[in-house]
Parts: sequence; C-alpha cells; structure tokens
Amino acid sequence: MNTTPKKPQAQVDTTKPGIHTLPVVEESLIVYPCSFPIKVMGAKVDGFVHAITSIAHEFDPTFDAKTIELRESKAGNYLGITIHITATSRVQLDEIYRTLSTHPLVKMAL
Repeated sequence: MNTTPKKPQAQVDTTKPGIHTLPVVEESLIVYPCSFPIKVMGAKVDGFVHAITSIAHEFDPTFDAKTIELRESKAGNYLGITIHITATSRVQLDEIYRTLSTHPLVKMAL
C-alpha cells in the first residue's frame, strides 16, 4: 500500500487551450501568530532604517526596533536589515512584503 501523499494535479483550463492551473491550496505551513523574520536589502542611505522601522510598526504595532539586525555589504554601499514581526495572517505577510517591495529605498525583501 502506497502511503505517499498525492501531489496536486494540474487542471486544464478549458477556456484557454494549453493553459494548466494548479489547485489553490488554502492550508498554511505557518501557525499564526508567530515571530516572523523578514530580510530587507537596500542602498545604505539616510532614512533607510527609519523607513523600514516605520513599515514594521504599521503592520505590527508591537514591533520592537531594538531587535533590528543590520549588516553592511562588503563595500559598504548596501545595508541588509532583518526585522522580526509578529505575523498574524497570510494577508498581513502579503501586504508587508508588497509595501516593502514597492518602497523606493528597498532593492529586495525576503
């Protein structure tokens, strides 16, 4: 007896020939609420850390700025910032990533 879980099968979208879609999986591997690290990279300029701190507070009022971890690039031109927020939902995480990714000082958010 094979007990390996079945992988979601691609479904054919009959309205668009040749287009396959995967079923939407509603389950999350993350148990909310939880502490969730987010890494943000950007140019080392005045106001970058403050901007990221403000965004973190916007999505997590309990965010503690003392927990921020900073790491400069080897040449000192870029700054990596790690923040730990209390994640309460997938929607919250999607929104904070969207906000960070569209901020003009942010090069990348992971």
